[in-house]
Amino acid sequence: MEEELAWKTDGLLPLERQLHEAARRNHVRRITELIGRRVNLRARNHFGMNALLLSAWFGHLQILQILVNSGAKIHCENKDGLTLLHCAALKGHVPVLAFIMEDLEDVALDHADKEGNMALHLAAGQGHLAVLQRLVDIGLDLEEQNVEGLTALHAAAEGIHPDCVQLLLGAGSSVNALTQKKQSCLHYAVLGGSEDMVRALLHAGASTSVADHQGASPVHLAVRHNFPILVQLLIDAGSDLDATDNRQQTPLHLAAEHTRQDIAEMLLIAGVNLNLRDKQGKTALAVAARSNHINLVDMIIKADRFYRWEKDHLSYRDPCGPSGKSLTFKQDHRQEMQQLRSVLWRLASRYLRPHEWKKLAYHWEFTEAHVYAMEQQWTGTKSYQEHGHRMLLIWLHGVIMAGENSSKALFEGLVAIGRRDLAESIRKKASDDLSAPRRCTAM
Repeated sequence: MEEELAWKTDGLLPLERQLHEAARRNHVRRITELIGRRVNLRARNHFGMNALLLSAWFGHLQILQILVNSGAKIHCENKDGLTLLHCAALKGHVPVLAFIMEDLEDVALDHADKEGNMALHLAAGQGHLAVLQRLVDIGLDLEEQNVEGLTALHAAAEGIHPDCVQLLLGAGSSVNALTQKKQSCLHYAVLGGSEDMVRALLHAGASTSVADHQGASPVHLAVRHNFPILVQLLIDAGSDLDATDNRQQTPLHLAAEHTRQDIAEMLLIAGVNLNLRDKQGKTALAVAARSNHINLVDMIIKADRFYRWEKDHLSYRDPCGPSGKSLTFKQDHRQEMQQLRSVLWRLASRYLRPHEWKKLAYHWEFTEAHVYAMEQQWTGTKSYQEHGHRMLLIWLHGVIMAGENSSKALFEGLVAIGRRDLAESIRKKASDDLSAPRRCTAM
C-alpha cells in the first residue's frame, strides 16, 4: 500500500478525520483532546487504516502509547492484512517495533499479511537493517515463504539490499530456496545488478545452475540485462555456459541477439559450444548474422576457428596463448598492425577476383556456415571486397594466435588458388610487414 493511501480520510466522520490527521502529524495534544471527546478509536478509512496503525506507520511512538492506554484494539489490521508490527517493520521504525514486541501482550510476531509477508519479509525488502536485526534476533523462521514463495532473503535480494542479504546469510537463511517461479536469490541479485550481493551469495554456496520458470539460469539473466561484471563472476563460479532456456538459447545466443559484444567476448574466451541451436534451429553465429551484427559474426567465426585449432593441437588454455598473444576475438586495432591491415585491404579490394576470397576461405578451412554468415551482411556487385577483407582479418587472427608466419601462409594460400603471380608480387612488396610479432602483448 502506497504511503499516501494510508492516510486518506475518505469514509470517516469529521472527528474521526481529525483523529487520523493528529495520528499522522504527531499532534499529541489534539489526540488527547479527541480521546476526551470519546471519538471512535477504531474508525477506519477505505484502506482499513485506523489511528493506531497510522501511528505505527509514521513512527509516532507517543501517539501509539496514548492510543493503546486509551483502549485502542492492538490486534487490528488493514485491508492488506498489515498489523502494527508490519507497519513498523515496513517503514523501519525501531522504537515503535521494540514497543510492540516488548510491551504489548499477545502480538503475533509471525503473522502474515494477505500476500503472505511477515514483518521479516517487509523489513528485508525495504532494507531496514536495524529492524531486520531485531526480528532475526527473536528467532523468527527465516525460511517462511510468502504466497509467491519468496523468503526474507529473496525479498532483500529483490530490493537490492546487500547489507540485509549479508545479515540473513549470517543468520542461516537458505541460499538456494526457490520461489513459485523457481527463482533463487541469485536470480534476484543478478536482476538487480548488484555485484556485492552476487559475490555474497556465491560465497555462501548459491547454485549457478538453477533454471527459473522460463529456463533461465543466473548467467542468462546477466547477459540479457547487460551486466558484464556479473557475467564474469558467474563464469568464474563455474556456471554452465551451454545451458539452454525454454527457447533453447544459450547465453551466447542471447549475447548475439542483443548485441552484447563485451559479454560475447567473455563467453567465447571461456569456451562454449558453438554448435548448439535454438528452437528456430539457429546457432549463435546464425543469430548474429541474421541480426546484422557484423563484429559479433566475425568474433564467433574467430572463436570457432580457434577452438578447432586448439583441439587439433591439444593446446591448453593460457591467458597468453600459444603465440604469446593475449586471447581475444575482437578486432585488432594496434598501431603496429596498421600497415598489415592496409595490405590485406588492398588485396581484397584491388587484386582478388570476385570469387577468389571464397577459394582462399575454403583453403584455410573456413566452413560453409562461416562463409554464409559473412555473406549475409553486405550485398551488391562490390560486396565481395568487404567479404574478402573480413575473411582475411579473421584468417590473420588465427595465424597470429597460432604463432605462424603470416607472409608464408598468405603466399601458400594464393598459390593454392592459382594466383602465384599475386603471391610473388605481395612477397616482394610486403614480406617484412607480414611477419607475426612474438612478444606477449594484448591484441
